[in-house]
Formats: sequence, C-alpha cells, structure tokens
Amino acid sequence: MRTPVYELHIRPLFRATDREHMAFSLDLWDYDSVVANADDVLARVDGAGMPPDDSGGPWPEEWIALFRRWHESGHKRLEVGTGEFTLARTPTAVTVTATGTFPGPGFEGWLQLESETDSAKTYVLYFEAPDSPGAGTPAAFTRKERYKATDTRAVFVHDSNGVHELH
Repeated sequence: MRTPVYELHIRPLFRATDREHMAFSLDLWDYDSVVANADDVLARVDGAGMPPDDSGGPWPEEWIALFRRWHESGHKRLEVGTGEFTLARTPTAVTVTATGTFPGPGFEGWLQLESETDSAKTYVLYFEAPDSPGAGTPAAFTRKERYKATDTRAVFVHDSNGVHELH
C-alpha cells in the first residue's frame, strides 16, 4: 500500500471550516504545524467526535485510518523540486516546460497549478521520493503543462530556489 503524502492525501482532508475553527491553536494547512500536533489531531478525530456536527461533522473512518497511516509512517511530504523552465506561447497554446534530473533513483515529479489570480498563475514543481530508496542513477525528466493561448496571464514557477516569472 502506498505511503500517504501530506500534500496529496492529508492536506485535502482539512476543510476550510476545520482550519478556521482550529486557528487558535494550529494551522491545519501548514505541514509543520500538523506534524507538531499530529497526536492531538488524531485523538480529536478518532473517538472525540471532532469536528462536531455543526462544523462539518466527524471524519469518516477512512479519513481517520489514512491520517493514522500517514502519522505512523513518518509524515511523508512532497519535495519542491529544481529544474530549468521555459514558457512557449503559440497561436493555439501556452506551454510551461520543466526539465532537469531527479534528486535520486525512483523519484517521480510533476508540475502542478499552485495558485491563480486574474493576472497570474503559479505552478510548482513537485518531486515525490520513492517509499523505498532505489538503486541506480537518477533519471532525467521533462514535464509540461499546456493550456489555451487565450489565457494571457503572467506565469510564475515555484521551485526549491523560490518563485520566478517566466517570459
């Protein structure tokens, strides 16, 4: 069974209302805050009836089991990767391309839309380490994100070196 990953499996469990109601003691959308309070979170959702019915209702058993598995397996999370980025605009499409080499054998990676506004969109380059370290040489990668040319917003990428605008 795959090891749960914070950004893919755990962060989506926390609804906006959960975050708002718990803001007095922790930020449920912040990895470090959730890790530091994971025992307390688990105790509240498993048997304590949290969240209450008037605040979205208790978690289903599948969510509790997923959170417990993530907690017991060491709080895996994605890495923000590093790569070379290009932006190509044609009459029909805009393509963001990331190229580089994964940090180790067995890694996977992708570009994901991180945020967007009326004037800009930001992509993040994520790397996921394998559950078990692999042998061999890290693989080269090319990842692309393509969308309609009618979208003329500024494009930014977030990688391990920060946030950069592409031209």
